[in-house]
Amino acid sequence: MALPPRGGGRFNPRFNRQPEPEHRINERIRVPQVRLVGDNVTVGVYPTQEALKIAQEQELDLVEISPTADPPVCKVIDYKKFLYEKKKKEKEMKANSKQSEIKEIRFTPGTDDHDFDFKAKHAEKFLKDGNKVKAYVQFKGRAIMFQDRGQLLLLKFAERLAEAGSLESMPKLEGKRMFAIFTPKTGKKKAAQKTEE
Repeated sequence: MALPPRGGGRFNPRFNRQPEPEHRINERIRVPQVRLVGDNVTVGVYPTQEALKIAQEQELDLVEISPTADPPVCKVIDYKKFLYEKKKKEKEMKANSKQSEIKEIRFTPGTDDHDFDFKAKHAEKFLKDGNKVKAYVQFKGRAIMFQDRGQLLLLKFAERLAEAGSLESMPKLEGKRMFAIFTPKTGKKKAAQKTEE
């Protein structure tokens, strides 16, 4: 036999809660006075009711932007537009602070000069874009006997990239690959440009 639902099927308010807005706005601001800022308002401390009236006259919202200040700072703005701009800014910041990737450049012990130059140009571009570059020499079969050739190639590559990036550590051999990692030199480059000006 099925049991009757607990609590007699009464409405539970916990399940229908509206998400709290990020900021206190309009009537939710319950302090006696606020410091008012915004366009088309005289900056100053106002009783909350008066600040609310100013916002309503402009058909805008009174938004608490700094609740910890004494008195709290409120701004007269269009709240929906404010949230939209805030989200847009956060999105842009996220896009700008994109994680630097590690781009790979592959060589063989017998890489010719033309191929070397072509790969070096790519690596310079990657470094200038703020990415790390992992260059490696792939040894196949008996080519592993030419480890010194691979090391010389990576050191020559490091010399070529000296202006755009710096070698993190000396070339290392892992299995049948010898690799070296380069990090971008963006900070130093900007400093050098400033001293030239």
